[in-house]
Amino acid sequence: MLNRVILIGRLTKDPELRYTPSGTAVAKFTLAVDRRQFRDREKETDFIDIVVWQKLAETCTNYLGKGRLVAVDGRLQVRSYDDSQGIRRRAAEVVAENVRFLDWPKEGNAAAARGTSRTPEGSGFGSEISFNEEDIPF
Repeated sequence: MLNRVILIGRLTKDPELRYTPSGTAVAKFTLAVDRRQFRDREKETDFIDIVVWQKLAETCTNYLGKGRLVAVDGRLQVRSYDDSQGIRRRAAEVVAENVRFLDWPKEGNAAAARGTSRTPEGSGFGSEISFNEEDIPF
């Protein structure tokens, strides 16, 4: 069996970084991915939740911001949870194993404001990810 997702799109907002109770970094962001256009149809966009873990989560939070173009390579995960009213909900998200930055930050971008202009070497791209799904803080 194979569970592999590759997406290219733009972040809809800055990544949100949190830490599990055990101290593992986890970040979440949403990627806007355009669907292929067919004759006489308006462009459609999918908004896909992305989750990144450990060093990659911190790197994405430090160097990415709203509007940045990225390629995400990972796996689809569907999980269930109870909302605040006790209703059972399902969430589909891509757990990223690799995130490639495909453009440079623009002036006024959150990453540019932090003075970052390129991806650092040894930033955790493609690193192995191990976590307990119950640790997810959102």
